[in-house]
Amino acid sequence: MTPLSYVDLHRQFSSDIDAEIAAALDDLGPSSGAVRRSVSRLLGHQQMKYPLSVVPLLVHAAETGTPLPAVPLSAVHVLWWTSACYLDDLADGHGTRTPDGLGTDEALLASVLSGQALPIRVVQTQPVPDSVRNALTGEIVNCWIHAVEGQLRDLRGDVENASRDAVVAAYRGKSGAPFRMITAMAAILSGAGTERTELWREFGVVFGILWQLFNDQEDILSGRDEDLRNGTVTHLLACALEETPTAARARVAQLGVATRSTEQARTELRALLLAPAVLRRYERDLAAFRDEAYRLLDELGGDETYVPALRQLVGQASGLYLR
Repeated sequence: MTPLSYVDLHRQFSSDIDAEIAAALDDLGPSSGAVRRSVSRLLGHQQMKYPLSVVPLLVHAAETGTPLPAVPLSAVHVLWWTSACYLDDLADGHGTRTPDGLGTDEALLASVLSGQALPIRVVQTQPVPDSVRNALTGEIVNCWIHAVEGQLRDLRGDVENASRDAVVAAYRGKSGAPFRMITAMAAILSGAGTERTELWREFGVVFGILWQLFNDQEDILSGRDEDLRNGTVTHLLACALEETPTAARARVAQLGVATRSTEQARTELRALLLAPAVLRRYERDLAAFRDEAYRLLDELGGDETYVPALRQLVGQASGLYLR
């Protein structure tokens, strides 16, 4: 029997997730027509390439055998990432397109609502005990604090003094925090105890770091080179700096700054990033995070129908695609 894939699960529940988001917008009432239109246009503009909205479905199903009760959390996940990705594009400032039919200020306001007020409203309308509702709301609030911390570290990255540890600390916030939030929320909703919820929280952080490393690779492979254009201190750049002899590091750091303005610098730095020694260092780190994610899944166990799809996600996120 072919194991259930995370894409299969998304096909099964994508219409339910869309309906949950539509219901959340409808519940705002007739006086909030502008909000509904703006958020809907932002959602249509900021489409996600990978259906990671299945993560809370998989965690809940691993605990209980059924994904359906976690559909509202998948809606929270979509709303949160729609906001975060748009705000990230604005912060980068390179060719951000405003959603059709929206002005720049309208899109910004829609993104704030999408990431904060609407997820909290979704949680607050769930038929669960107050203690569960409050715990779920707290996860959303805490996530934003940790994610913004990570994003600020990312924006203020110091190329000359970059290290792999410093980059991972930023990734732990900007990408680890939202997955930490949604895995913990799914565990709490499932009725998992404190110890299991903490394990799911740890898994979310590690998976979030892995997914950021995956996303960094995709940026290069796609030819977008947004990280190079933004002068972002990625984990791969930190690997290049640490694998470069001390006397030559200054040149790598100079290129890291110059990539914001010149194609020649981007070409030179891209070649350095793809050097065999750098990729070997990068692959070792990928393997370490992958092994930790698998260790946590092994310790958690759970329903055998759904856990393989989580392992599939880890496997996809931890591959080295830049060979």
